[in-house]
This record gives sequence, structure tokens and C-alpha cells, in this order.
Amino acid sequence: MRADEPATILTVAKTAGVSKTTASDALRGSGRVSEETRARVMEAADALGYVPNGSARHLRRASTGTIGLHVPEVLTRSSYYMSFVFGVVQGAADNDYDVTLITSGRRTPRVDGLVLGDPLGDDPIVAKLMDTGLPTVTCERFTGTGRADGVVRSEHAEMLGRLMDHLRASGATRPALIVAGDVSDWAASVHRGFRDWCARHGVDPLVRTVPFDCSAGEVHQAARDLLALEPRVDALVCGPAGSATDLLPLLREEGSDLLLASCVDSPAMAQADPPITAIDLRPREAGVRCAELLFDLLRGTSPVGTERIHPIELILRASTS
Repeated sequence: MRADEPATILTVAKTAGVSKTTASDALRGSGRVSEETRARVMEAADALGYVPNGSARHLRRASTGTIGLHVPEVLTRSSYYMSFVFGVVQGAADNDYDVTLITSGRRTPRVDGLVLGDPLGDDPIVAKLMDTGLPTVTCERFTGTGRADGVVRSEHAEMLGRLMDHLRASGATRPALIVAGDVSDWAASVHRGFRDWCARHGVDPLVRTVPFDCSAGEVHQAARDLLALEPRVDALVCGPAGSATDLLPLLREEGSDLLLASCVDSPAMAQADPPITAIDLRPREAGVRCAELLFDLLRGTSPVGTERIHPIELILRASTS
């Protein structure tokens, strides 16, 4: 073997003085291999800098060594979803897998399983992917037809209630909400949490819905509509990612001093002037958890129908003080 060639299982076996099968069993911790032989093989592998061939290992167990990931195309510009994607990639790498980004449902992808990030109920690609028969994990529940094998979700309605309690303690008496339509479980949960809180406190719920991929102009119009309908609005909660920072210029222009909060945190929220109170959805950790659940399903260590709660956090900043 030349110095610039990577070590193989054959060179490890030759160095340790054993067969290729024995070397393979020793490295995998399987087979009837004595501790003395196993130690000798491990020592040879370390000395040679041997790295197992992941592709060959996946091939032996009739696996592609790849999982598929789909997120709504309209959301890929969001920092939340970029962090989520990196989390899935991290979780896959921890299990010696690659990730393929799926943008079409025209054919069954050649992957071992699927992660669907915040699937929209009206997304035709999601519907097709759910029908492939591949093990599937969703981040939040799917609101369309079909059911995932596993779900990682967060208690968004409960956290929205905590945010509303904070606004009330800060003096707000007439809150309003701008939220995306209920095509995703997340948006529906935020909407439900707001209405439940208003019902508990005898407050008429002021809500304006915008498209899931809304523009800054659509957010501005929703805010103007709310303020025109009810000039006494003193707190505004923004659902869509980035919409709270989009509103700051408008609020300054109108001389408004209402309390402002976001349902999705991001670096832009922390860097705004003033910094904006937000719910940290911890997207990278959510991506890792989705990948972990998918691999547990593939290994059979978690049953189909498993749901896991992903904790989120309320970050208080100057915009609501």
C-alpha cells in the first residue's frame, strides 16, 4: 500500500494477521472473535488510520445510506428552515447517513426514509411522499390526508399563552395577532393558542391571516387593517417568520408604541432596534430530533406512531417591556 492510499479492511486484516472476515467482525463487534484478536485488529486499524467504508456497509444491509428531506419551497429563504435543514444533516451524519433534498414527488425517492419539515396540508409533493410507503417523520403534524410514522412537535399553543400572559403583565389590554393560514400544524396551533387565551380573559380576538409565504407588503397591510379596525390595539403578535422586523419601519412611521412580539425567533429579532421578544423554536435541535426519530424507526427501537415533544422557549426582549 502506498503512503497516500487509504487503508482498507484487507490491509487491516493483513497487518493484524487475520482473515478479512475476522477483521470485519472484530471492527463491528460481531462474530466469535476473542478479545485478544479484537484488540489486535483495533490496534492495526488505529495505526493505519482505517476509516470504515460507509457506502459498502449500507450496501451489505440493503440500504441506500441516505434519507430524504423535504421542506416547503416557499419557506427555504427563512433562517428557521435553513437551521432545521442543518440539524437534519447533523443527525444523519451522526448515523453515517447522507441527506438528499427532495423537491419533486414525481417518483419514489431512493432513500431509506423521509423527514418532512412543517408539512403544509395543501402541498401536493408531501401528499405523494406520504404515499410512497417509506418510513416518514414530520416536524409538526401533517394537516392533510395521510399519517406519518413518527412526529416531532412542540407545544405552540401553550407557549403562545405564556407570551400573551407576559404581554398582559406588561400592560397590554387589547392584543392582536397576524398569523399564516391554518395550512400547517404550527400556524393552526398559534392561532388556536391566541383564541383560547382571549376566551379565557374575555377579550375579543383580533386576528388577520396572511399567506404562508407572505411578503412584507402583505404583513404591512394586515397591520394597517388591524389598527384601523381597532385603534386601541396596544400589543401585536406576529406569526410568520421575519414579519415582526418587517413591521418596525411601519410602526415608527405611524408613531406607534405598541408592544411587539414574534412567534419565531431569529438573529434579526435579537439585533432589531429595539430587540424583539420572540419564541425560540430551536430549529437546529428540531432537525436533529427528527433525524434521530427516523433512525429509531428504521432500527425498530421506536414503534410506528411515536410522537416526541421538542421543547421551545420564550425569549423576553425590550420590545415588550
